[in-house]
Amino acid sequence: MKLGLLCGLLILLFVNLAMAAEEPKYTVLEKSGDFELRQYAAMVVAETLVDGSLRDASRDGFKRIADYIFGNNTARSGANEKISMTTPVTMVPTSERISMTAPVTMQQTAGRWRMYFVMPSQYTLNTLPTPNHSAVILREVPENRMAVMRFSGLAGEEKVAEKTAMLLAWLKTKQIKPIATPALARYNPPWTLPFLRRNEIMIAY
Repeated sequence: MKLGLLCGLLILLFVNLAMAAEEPKYTVLEKSGDFELRQYAAMVVAETLVDGSLRDASRDGFKRIADYIFGNNTARSGANEKISMTTPVTMVPTSERISMTAPVTMQQTAGRWRMYFVMPSQYTLNTLPTPNHSAVILREVPENRMAVMRFSGLAGEEKVAEKTAMLLAWLKTKQIKPIATPALARYNPPWTLPFLRRNEIMIAY
């Protein structure tokens, strides 16, 4: 009984942690099971480019941007500033020229990735502190439309490839043409139990 109660409390804690973080603002235009079409408002992101597999790039990119929001920055006052964590953390394979074959789909195991955190909505490009690490940059993303597939569990390379293919197939049935590379968005801390995790494949159209 005590073990069951403890597990229940842990589940509630994980759910609350995921729900507490601010998410980008969007409007659902259409929903069909795990698929959605969304209209996103403009946002500001902190991003960095990282090399390696999805797993390695996720780890290295997260550390770099987390370092920025936890205070490795310079605010307008000259001091450093802590920035609230938001969700999701997003990974996008990029075709920028690098020393190895650049990935063009999510299932490739090595290449260069762009990771970004969406900044809290109270900030603009002018009010965010400047990153002290030159590999972290800030940029504004204009409003856009995204096709999304939501799934739970671990977001390994094989599963990501499978879900990406499913989302592309769904878009094909609706005669919607993607205009960008698929992205992987993860909403939960790494200690979250797999069945409670929220992951999404996102494609601009």
